Amino acid sequence: MIFPEEYKYVGVSKALSEGREEPIYFLTEYLIIEKEHLDKGKAEEPEYSVYQVKKSGEGLLCKVEALKPLATGAEVLKYEKELNIKDRTLLIETASKLCTGKVNTVIFTGTDKHVTLVHKPDPSVILEIEILDIAPPEPSWLTEVVRRLEASGIFGDLQLRFTENTISLRQFEGESTVFPCSSSGLKGKCLDSDFLSEDGHLLVGCEISKALFEMRFPELKYSFVNICPFKSELVLPSGPFITRCCRSEKSGFVTINGFEGVVVHWGASEYQVSEAIRKLAEKLREKQSI
Repeated sequence: MIFPEEYKYVGVSKALSEGREEPIYFLTEYLIIEKEHLDKGKAEEPEYSVYQVKKSGEGLLCKVEALKPLATGAEVLKYEKELNIKDRTLLIETASKLCTGKVNTVIFTGTDKHVTLVHKPDPSVILEIEILDIAPPEPSWLTEVVRRLEASGIFGDLQLRFTENTISLRQFEGESTVFPCSSSGLKGKCLDSDFLSEDGHLLVGCEISKALFEMRFPELKYSFVNICPFKSELVLPSGPFITRCCRSEKSGFVTINGFEGVVVHWGASEYQVSEAIRKLAEKLREKQSI
């Protein structure tokens, strides 16, 4: 796959002069040539050719030593809709869907009118990160934050795809179930608002919840479902992941169920979540390159 790191490396020209030594802008690594067609005075769709540029010299304008053809004519498709061309995942996935038949190269125009291209798109370069969280709320808090950050374009350069692994606690709702906090809105009892006087309750929470339960009701017998990502068999990642924990000292890189991931605090800010994802992506990319 050829996908320039920055659109500043892509040049566009209306014509390619034959037999003339035209200089080229020093940053240009790929050149798109647009050739217009006229049929009996009626303009048809332009034809595009894409070249890789070999150049020499210093300064703003350089000498073209060679133009290596990458794609031309029916091999090139210009995508008409303007996209956020800083979103590399979006462009790779879009180009992959469009590259059928002879087409192997897609030209994209950004909302800022700049141009880039994807040649022979390879979706396998996209790194998948799982959002591992519990609900309610729906969507889960971490899912909502990550999706909002993703929509902002903050991960555009990282070539990421997010999947959701949300475990609903509603499956445990009931009169005999005890949840950690009443703000969850779950049907049952809550450690922060209810008094328990009978045995036989089911506590759904983490080690902190368990410790609080036993401090408040040391005489009661109960069963326990652990939803802590570090110890639960219910909350398990199936790939690289981001999750959250109520204990701030647990934040950082971890391995759970054989997969590398990152943990943020239960009350992490959007900035902290974005930084955690970026650091995880960089770490995983480094391992891939070894």
